[in-house]
Amino acid sequence: VAVDAALLAGVLMRTGEQPNASDVVNYAPFTLLPSAVPRALFEQAYAVQQDFNLLVDAVSQNREFLEQTLASTIKVDDFTARLFRIYKQVLEEGLAQTVVLGINRSDYMFDCGLEGTAALRQIEINTIAASFGGLTSRTADVHRLVLKVLGKSEEASQLLPNNPAKGLALGIAKAWELYGSQRAVVMFLVEEVQRNIFDQRCVENELWNRNIRVVRKRFRDVFEQGSLDASRRLYMDGQEVAVVYYREGYVPQVYDEQNWEARLLLERSRAVKCPDIATQLAGTKKVQQELSRQGTLEKLLPGHPEAIARIRATFAGLYSLDEGEEGDRMAATAIADPDRFVLKPQREGGGNNLYGEELREVLEKIKDSPERTSYILMDKIKPQPALNYLLRAHSPLQVSECISELGIFGVYVRQGRELVLNQAAGHLLRTKAIEHADGGVAAGVAVLDTPYLV
Repeated sequence: VAVDAALLAGVLMRTGEQPNASDVVNYAPFTLLPSAVPRALFEQAYAVQQDFNLLVDAVSQNREFLEQTLASTIKVDDFTARLFRIYKQVLEEGLAQTVVLGINRSDYMFDCGLEGTAALRQIEINTIAASFGGLTSRTADVHRLVLKVLGKSEEASQLLPNNPAKGLALGIAKAWELYGSQRAVVMFLVEEVQRNIFDQRCVENELWNRNIRVVRKRFRDVFEQGSLDASRRLYMDGQEVAVVYYREGYVPQVYDEQNWEARLLLERSRAVKCPDIATQLAGTKKVQQELSRQGTLEKLLPGHPEAIARIRATFAGLYSLDEGEEGDRMAATAIADPDRFVLKPQREGGGNNLYGEELREVLEKIKDSPERTSYILMDKIKPQPALNYLLRAHSPLQVSECISELGIFGVYVRQGRELVLNQAAGHLLRTKAIEHADGGVAAGVAVLDTPYLV
């Protein structure tokens, strides 16, 4: 019943065997039952999202902060260094873009710690290609039906409505409108391999419903067909582009020299990039670690003490591995007690973090080299596991001990100095079996879920 409901609702992915064909599809993996989430922590995560939107926007506008924070990282991490070079080049040339659109997703876990009372702890904030806003818009209906079939109509009625796809489209539409050309299109910049196309189509269809034209292009298409006119308007195949919405471009593997050139062309253009390169840099792990340092938030958000308190209440312990005394001490602490920490590189997209023995081995190897500065350390969060069934195509049905991660989507639009839109746009709950330390839905580890507030 659950699988049929998912297929009917459009909770779909293309298959691994034919990732670019829609003639054979299957359901995206999901939990049989919704998972219990503490209501107070859920509400706290929503309440702080506008503050995080403000913070990401402030970081992206603060050249001095980005330069100082990333100085050690760009010496050893080539990918961040290339992004940073484009960032500087575009600033020196003068920004053509006057409207800024941010779509981010702040991810949290519920840390049970020693006292046993759960606390909301931020894992990371994704500022580029934050996915599953579309499919999660459809998952609650599936869980509603499952609960009814189980004779739990009262519980079914408790599940919250949730439509991030609509909220994300609202932000894109606002940016398109402020760009000011009715004829211009929104361009989704997409991967070569597009298994998760239906998630994107949910957002795309919301835009078509507003009579906003959408085109889907890859970096290679931009390299071959993209051009700028004298006032740096971006044209693809003769069509003016108002908004570039990145669903690609966050991992080093996708960039060859042509794709770096395409990225530079997009960044130099007047089109509204979501995210622009400064906002992508604002989402790096090194920036996250620096934000947790005493006094940093006060510098970035002067005059917002309440916002700062709400943000800081969600931080887990984050530690620098920069060269020097502090970094030496943290490296030694983590090698001695690797189960206390997670080692994070400057990468997006899930499946990159190191734990336990693997963390110790890597740190042992790089502890005396500058390479360690391309990582940060974070306290390992200890959530309370619960039982659920993870439904995956072609997998045996078994009950698993699971933990969940809650993401809140945020959308903001700024024109010049004025923030014209700043809101939370919905939520995403992902659940995985406890034996998997790391990885999201697209990485094949976590599955889609719906919060049941308790």
